[in-house]
Amino acid sequence: MMAETVIEVRNLRNQFGRHVVHDGLDLDVYRGEILGVVGGSGTGKSVLLRSIAGLLTPKAGTVRMLGTEVRGASEAELDRLSHRIGVMFQDGALFSSLTVRENVEVPLRRVAGLTPETRAGLARLKIALSGLSVEAGEKYPAELSGGMRKRAGLARALALDPEILFLDEPTAGLDPIGAAAFDDLIRDLSQSLGLTVFLVTHDLDTLYAVCDRVAVLAEKRVLVAGPLEDMVDVDHPWVREYFLGPRARAARGARRRDEE
Repeated sequence: MMAETVIEVRNLRNQFGRHVVHDGLDLDVYRGEILGVVGGSGTGKSVLLRSIAGLLTPKAGTVRMLGTEVRGASEAELDRLSHRIGVMFQDGALFSSLTVRENVEVPLRRVAGLTPETRAGLARLKIALSGLSVEAGEKYPAELSGGMRKRAGLARALALDPEILFLDEPTAGLDPIGAAAFDDLIRDLSQSLGLTVFLVTHDLDTLYAVCDRVAVLAEKRVLVAGPLEDMVDVDHPWVREYFLGPRARAARGARRRDEE
C-alpha cells in the first residue's frame, strides 16, 4: 500500500532580493514518517520549513499540505490548517513575559469554548508529555536551561494535538546527553501520537537515532531524498563528506548497537 502524502512541494522558488535560495525544489513527506532535512550552510533548510508551514510566502511553486494548497489559501483555510500543525523554533522562541504554562496556553486560546481551567489542564498535560515537571510550568523562560526551553517550545507545538510537527534544529546547543534524550523523546512522541515529523537538523546523531528518511538540500533544490542507508551511494561532494566522514561512521555505529 502506498504511503499517504501529507506534504507535497513542487517547483518551489524562494528568493530574497537577487538571492535565490530555492529554485525548482520538489519534496514529498509521508504520513507517520520522521523526515530529516539536512544541507550545508545557506541551503535554506529553515526557509523551506517556513515555506511549508505557511510562515513565508514563496516566489513561485506549490505547497500542498493535508489537502490544502498553502499558497493562495484563504485566511480561514490557513487558520484551520494551523490547528493541524505544530512548529518548534530554535531555542523554543518562548514569550519571556509568560510562564511555560502560559506559553503553552497561547495556541489553546484560539480554541472556542475552553475555560481557563481547561486550558491550564491541557497545558500541564503537554508540559508533562515534553518531559518537564509540573513545577517547570510555573517558571519563566529565563529561569530554564537551554534544554528545558526546547522542551517547553515542544510542549507549545503539541498544544493543539497536531498531525504534523515541524522541528527547527531541536538539538542545537545541547550537550550529547541532553541531545540524545531529546532524540528519544521525539521518537517516542512520534510513535505514541502518530505524528508526522519534519525535522531540520545538522546533527548526524539525531538523523541516525530518529529519522526514517532524509532529504538533502543542495544546488537550490532537494538533491536526493531517501533512507539513510542510501545516502552513502550518492555521488555528490557534500553528501559524501557528510555521510561518509568519521562523525557519520560513529553515528551509524551507535545506531547499529541500539538495534542489536
